[in-house]
Amino acid sequence: MGKKIAVLVRDRQVEALRMAIGITLMDDVIDVYVLDRMVEDNEQNVLNLETIDMMDMNLYTNYKDNKDMKCLSNAEIADRLLDYDHIIPY
Repeated sequence: MGKKIAVLVRDRQVEALRMAIGITLMDDVIDVYVLDRMVEDNEQNVLNLETIDMMDMNLYTNYKDNKDMKCLSNAEIADRLLDYDHIIPY
């Protein structure tokens, strides 16, 4: 079985979302956390989010206005991060 990896998305959203998709080529479980801000509305992010959805990846946020993401408190996110083998911040 592969590793469990969390990708934390903040400042470099396009790069982080694209990278999260790219590392799915391994046999790992990838969860994406969009933190502290709205996902920028641009063509690249829309495509990346559609791809993440098609690949049935888990997408979480702590920013309530992000659509189609499960909203978690900072404490819930912190608790979940303890279960990952690797955490990749962007």
